[in-house]
Amino acid sequence: MFVSFFGQYKDVNYKNEVLAGLTVAIALVPEAIAFSFIAGVPPLVGLYAAFIMGLVTAVLGGRPGMISGATGAIAIVLVPLIQDHGISYLFPAVILGGSIQIGVGLLRLGKFIRLIPHPVMLGFVNGLAIVIFKAQFSQFKIGGTWLEGMELYLMIGLVLLTMLIIQFLPKVTKVIPSALAAILVVSAVVVGFQLNNPTVGDMASIKGGLPSLVNFDIPFQWETLVILLPFALKIAGVGLIESLLTLTLIDEITETRGSGNRESVAQGLGNIISGFFGGMGGCAMIGQSMININSGARKRLSGIIAALALIAFVLFMSSIIEQIPIAALVGVMFMVAIGTFEWSSIRALNKIPKVDMVVMLVVSLITVIEDLAVAVLIGVILSALAYAWGNAQRIRARKHIDKDGVKHYEIYGPLFFGSTKGFMDKFEFRDDPKKVIIDFRESRVADQSAIEAIRKINDKYKSVDKEVVFQHLSKDCIRLLDTARINIDINPVEDPTYDVVYDAEVPE
Repeated sequence: MFVSFFGQYKDVNYKNEVLAGLTVAIALVPEAIAFSFIAGVPPLVGLYAAFIMGLVTAVLGGRPGMISGATGAIAIVLVPLIQDHGISYLFPAVILGGSIQIGVGLLRLGKFIRLIPHPVMLGFVNGLAIVIFKAQFSQFKIGGTWLEGMELYLMIGLVLLTMLIIQFLPKVTKVIPSALAAILVVSAVVVGFQLNNPTVGDMASIKGGLPSLVNFDIPFQWETLVILLPFALKIAGVGLIESLLTLTLIDEITETRGSGNRESVAQGLGNIISGFFGGMGGCAMIGQSMININSGARKRLSGIIAALALIAFVLFMSSIIEQIPIAALVGVMFMVAIGTFEWSSIRALNKIPKVDMVVMLVVSLITVIEDLAVAVLIGVILSALAYAWGNAQRIRARKHIDKDGVKHYEIYGPLFFGSTKGFMDKFEFRDDPKKVIIDFRESRVADQSAIEAIRKINDKYKSVDKEVVFQHLSKDCIRLLDTARINIDINPVEDPTYDVVYDAEVPE
């Protein structure tokens, strides 16, 4: 691991990494504060989580360039726990959730992220982009009241100025990340002209010390575990889904490949440490990760810089950071949302299968109105049902009688729970000759339902006193038949062997 960690700096662009990290750190501050408010905890709880999660995953995670911290998805999960049982139950829930994530990584279950179809991925990205965009409008309020008059116009103007700088500065120079340049320019305008605009300090003070060990004030008994476990499972599930989907997205953007299992372990370790040191836990952040990648960062250094800069803000520079206008950060996040949204998916709506279109739109909608985990789960279920239905229609049987009067059924397509009914309908038990051969050379027997269908076929032919022989069944299928004590006549000549592709992690 250490060879991998230090070896990556042979071709590092230090300027890009440092400036990207600083940009991310500045953008992390209001996000962490806002998510703390959502969860109902003090701002430092979110800031500590952002620092710890960011540092641990930057050093140990499976995806260089990805940023982790306190997130809205985790904050929403924690709200009922904190409301019903208090903040003292928050930290052990985060620790338990992190332990589950480590277990997922050690058991190498991160690879199952590959089972999430592309339409679900597009729906996730688009839905999250809408969530990021929508969340920024809360910054147009002070004390729950919408800005009005000149205050509103000034806010809109500064947001637009930020977005214009981010959009057009890269066409002039790439010496400094456009997001960082926009934050600095808009901050200078607000401070220099003493404009009345909401700042980070208006949200909450970020001044504090180093995180310290938590004194767990909860009863250590079975009833406590019963309370914590459902929330820990949600923390682990939501965190891993968002992190591994973000990892996949950055893989596609950078044309590299990260390790889902390694990221799962790092996320879990980060949550455990966060829980012990008074943080609310978290996961990968698609918005900050996009800021980082778009700023030119590709290595672990940017994430480390972001985490260290964030804790430095808390310890030494709170008075400076608190002067940054919210409008600048809103503009940055608006551009992140616009850049994250897959606009090509809109143009392709009338060109892709209707099922994929429905899945993508449903996942986007549920991500916006419910939460990410539910959206992805429903999307995967819809895609799986559509796939199963489509394959169920593909079972075919080509029939012919040879010169010896033997009838052959050549089966095409997968035989599984969805296609067994169509498979059974192919045979003419009473009208067939005395001997029948059923050939599975072009078919795949997939599950127990298929095994049961084969047994029924065998029994039906036997009931009408006819011989049936099954040909080209795979070895694993024959083993299942033997295990189920199903006695059928098999011609084992040239039976196929199905090899499984070795699932290895690709090194960084």
